[in-house]
Amino acid sequence: MADSTTGGIPQQAPQGDHGVSRCGVPPGHPEPLPAWGEHSTGFGDNGHRGNFGEQFIHMLAAAANLDASQRDRDRVGVDWQLGYPGRPGTRRFPVIEAQVKCTSSPDLHDSHIAYDLKVKNYDQLAGEGYDVPRFLVVAPGDAISWSHAAPERLLLRNAAYWVCLHDQKPDGRPSGYRRVHVPRANLLTVGSLHGLFSENYRALAGVS
Repeated sequence: MADSTTGGIPQQAPQGDHGVSRCGVPPGHPEPLPAWGEHSTGFGDNGHRGNFGEQFIHMLAAAANLDASQRDRDRVGVDWQLGYPGRPGTRRFPVIEAQVKCTSSPDLHDSHIAYDLKVKNYDQLAGEGYDVPRFLVVAPGDAISWSHAAPERLLLRNAAYWVCLHDQKPDGRPSGYRRVHVPRANLLTVGSLHGLFSENYRALAGVS
């Protein structure tokens, strides 16, 4: 089966550099590890990266004025459910779900980021038959340079990118990994986050 090389229906146009690479990763090398970090248990480990990636999405959802609910336990391959405020059971109350992965060693290519996703997680995102559309969000970044606070701003590095897998068939294997291509064009912003609520994605997921 072919890997997904598209992000689904709508895609955001690539952004200009403005001092960063096309993948949103600042040029140059990350800052050296501070002395306290050398003795910090779990600094930059999977839990640390995962928590940062999830909070990155929470921040974007807040900026987009969306309600965000985090799963206490990941049993169904979903980290966040995002939705518009409104009366449940109406078309004014659409929701989407997202699985978030944060990586400190992104496999960067000209048009995409290659990410090896566990088959279990892949099958929880691919195909039809879900109640709401689901998306994979990948946030590449280095723990040392994730954030920088200044009087005029709080800078979070580097960026997050999304892909929809409802147009792909589930893998079906009991274990292993499936390589997913997350398009660089699919930069997650406040605007593109709103775009993920499109009826096109509901149709891909088989949501009536």
